Amino acid sequence: MMKNDLTSTSCDKLNDKLSRVIFIPHGGGPLPLLGDKGHQEMVSFLKNITSRLGTPSAILVISAHWEEEQVTITSGKSPALIYDYAGFSAESYNIKYPVLGDPELANEVYNLLKDRGIEAKLDNKRGFDHGVFVPLKIMYPDADIPCIQLSLVNNLDAKAHIEIGKALSKLRSKNVLIIGSGFSFHNMKAFFDTTNTVDNNNKTFEQWLIDTCTNSDFSANDSQGKLEKWADLPSARFCHPREEHLLPLHVCYGLCQSKAELVFNGEVLGKKTSAFLW
Repeated sequence: MMKNDLTSTSCDKLNDKLSRVIFIPHGGGPLPLLGDKGHQEMVSFLKNITSRLGTPSAILVISAHWEEEQVTITSGKSPALIYDYAGFSAESYNIKYPVLGDPELANEVYNLLKDRGIEAKLDNKRGFDHGVFVPLKIMYPDADIPCIQLSLVNNLDAKAHIEIGKALSKLRSKNVLIIGSGFSFHNMKAFFDTTNTVDNNNKTFEQWLIDTCTNSDFSANDSQGKLEKWADLPSARFCHPREEHLLPLHVCYGLCQSKAELVFNGEVLGKKTSAFLW
């Protein structure tokens, strides 16, 4: 019987046969698509990581920029783009990403959630926010892989979002790429503050998050417990005054319940940020 152990060789071999799950930073609004220098490292990472993700038949994105009272899934055939940012150049409101939706996959996700007793609904009117179309336009510029989006639940409960991920774990056998689109650091005011206190808080939280997600000495239960109690870390609420940009990671962890690989440990807008691949 396989132990619930992140170091298991058998588990690693099994994961090689499963579709990939990845938590990424999506940057500040449309800036990654506008040539912003503070996003160059991240853009390069997003372009190159696709070689590690196989050729998915569909993509599911959990974006930090959509919250509902219950889990909601886009189910339209041709979702529009939602330019959910303000104060940027005119070109940022003319970005195109004509990707198709996937109503069949949306229904499957809905049923998986309902089977686990998680309240869910379909939305055939909702479009894709910038947490979806900005990274996908970098990663898959041809817009030729159907996509759906999954909302967060507006209670922002860490354990509940891990359970959402667990409910969707069967998708990993169906060649669906799952992307948690958020930010491991998201204090908007601090992005423009370079004092030692800010940088130390940033680095302390990043190291804790990397250790929690990648340390082979932790069991799956250990890592889940740490992620559930993330806000207890002294630097946590500084790095995430509100947790919506971290919770896509919790969904990703719930999907996999195993150690991740650190695939990005760079800077965005001058702050350390991470990406994790399962």
